[in-house]
Amino acid sequence: MSFIFQQARLLNPLENLDTIGSIQVSNEGKIERLLLGSDPIPAAPGDRVIALQGKILAPGLFDMHCHFREPGQEYKETLESGANAAAAGGFTGVALMPNTKPVIDSPLGVAYIRHHAASLPVDLEVIGAMTVGSRGEHLAPYGKFRSYGVTAVSDDGSAIQNSQTMRLGFEYASNFDLLIIQHCEDNALTAGAVMNEGLFSAKLGLKGIPEVSEAITLARDLLLMEYLEEHKLHDPLKRARYHVAHISTRAALDLVRKAKRDGLQVTCEVTPHHFTLSDEDLFLAEKKGNYLMKPPLSSRENRDALLEALADGTIDAIATDHAPHAPHEKECPPDQASFGIIGLESSLGLTITELVNKGVITIYRAIELLSVNPRRIMQLKPILFQPEEEANFAIIDPELEWSLTLDSLRSRSSNTPFLNRRLKGKATAIFHKGKLLEGGKP
Repeated sequence: MSFIFQQARLLNPLENLDTIGSIQVSNEGKIERLLLGSDPIPAAPGDRVIALQGKILAPGLFDMHCHFREPGQEYKETLESGANAAAAGGFTGVALMPNTKPVIDSPLGVAYIRHHAASLPVDLEVIGAMTVGSRGEHLAPYGKFRSYGVTAVSDDGSAIQNSQTMRLGFEYASNFDLLIIQHCEDNALTAGAVMNEGLFSAKLGLKGIPEVSEAITLARDLLLMEYLEEHKLHDPLKRARYHVAHISTRAALDLVRKAKRDGLQVTCEVTPHHFTLSDEDLFLAEKKGNYLMKPPLSSRENRDALLEALADGTIDAIATDHAPHAPHEKECPPDQASFGIIGLESSLGLTITELVNKGVITIYRAIELLSVNPRRIMQLKPILFQPEEEANFAIIDPELEWSLTLDSLRSRSSNTPFLNRRLKGKATAIFHKGKLLEGGKP
């Protein structure tokens, strides 16, 4: 028996492919045949034919910034529930941040995730902690991480504040070709703050997070990178690679643009909530908890800057920063609420609705941002639509109108401001590990 994905719009930016065609996949999950054009692949008795009629067949989406909370906070999310949410959103792989309890700051934590991921429908990549306990003091064992297949390190949620520690992190990570993923925040400016500093924080009487906090930490890091490269204080063949997590301000984007022009190996990501919402949405919301995250929802001007950066190519990836929390951690006064929202199941719909359908980017560029580029940045195996390659697909209906509801959520948590928001464009299935999952279910 084989699977035949018939007459799809095959869209794979890695191969400059955007055309009608069909793909036949063996029962073991390997591509057997690729036929371009409108003619169907003949089916044999027992073959399963998936008639796509022009729906998009793209490389499985990859989210390079997720929190699945296991081990330690399984009441929010487990590896299994997170994987099911990812599959429902069209993702065949995700990268997990290390701020679990305990923090993944040793190979033991990596081994735990890999062991439990084997039976799940999506791939789980592990991002190791930059420092022991993510306390910003002593570097974690990068060499051991690399030997366990880890390709990136981060203290996400807590930027390294000490410049000497950050310098050592750059030098140590470059020795093992590990990507540094930084949550850019100057903690001295943000302590005790809740939302973006400005008119709306003043109206609500909430302590504001100054937007310059992001740019200050980013500028420090880029200066360190430039210094180390100019003075050749490490092997010139082992250059530091740096990725800005959930970028949110024009000032930070301008720094990234300059760094790229100067030849530094710098990339950045944006979340759907940052390119869709602003601090005004938080101000108008009756329940504030699901609009609180770090970095905070910023001004309309900064949101527009993110849209410009998506259009001009400054931003390299879309990532959800999927951050599940229980109701009691969100349905409370704003200054007591946990930061973050879930995003795996709404990411593609928001991207198509807010970016593609509004002419900010094309669907081709959307697949680059949601699939091709994140895998490239994380140094993962690329997905090719070629015979003998492993089949790894997302099936997308860009015209499907739908809403995310409590009943439809596969995540264990429901902390999102996008519940019941009308969206257009959805992943209807994924094919990965030799299995077809429709709506996140086999």
